[in-house]
Amino acid sequence: MTERTRPLRVAVLASGGGSNLQAILDHLAAARDAASARVVLVASNRPAAGALGRARTAGVPVAVIADPADGPAIVRLLDAHRVECVALAGYLRLVPPEVTARWGGRIINIHPSLLPKFGGPGMYGRRVHEAVLAAGETESGATVHAVDDVYDRGAVLAQERVPVIPGDTADTLAARVLAAEHRLYPRTLDALARQLITSR
Repeated sequence: MTERTRPLRVAVLASGGGSNLQAILDHLAAARDAASARVVLVASNRPAAGALGRARTAGVPVAVIADPADGPAIVRLLDAHRVECVALAGYLRLVPPEVTARWGGRIINIHPSLLPKFGGPGMYGRRVHEAVLAAGETESGATVHAVDDVYDRGAVLAQERVPVIPGDTADTLAARVLAAEHRLYPRTLDALARQLITSR
């Protein structure tokens, strides 16, 4: 295997159940030897996060981030696993500037709305869907974006739109958006990984 064909080494940071992590793992497993990336670390700021259990089941190394504001410690953790790209999957803490600087252009996140609408501090999970419904929007969706040191400000890389259906609740809309996330995130990570591999 040459450097230009070796899968990209990806770390996934997650705070919750890890359904987007699972979508990524399933996508890469289905690709087998043609996979563009390999998840080499799953880290969480919550020791009981379901994402860590999913990683252990898949045989992926895990770590708990004791202090999510300690940028140098996170850099050391990622460097120890030779991480080339970072994917946030329901990670609810701001990524420290030391990390965004070190992996600039190689950190991505999935957000449950069509950014730039309904993003920013405090806009995550159910809050986003409630805001979409309160605003009377006719569509929502999922956005994969680059990560910098401001919540949800990075460049939009890909979006998938879903309709807001009359009678929707935050829960029914959330389910529809989550299904879009599970389709969009692995595809976008795959495309980014292939792009980064060719630029080695």
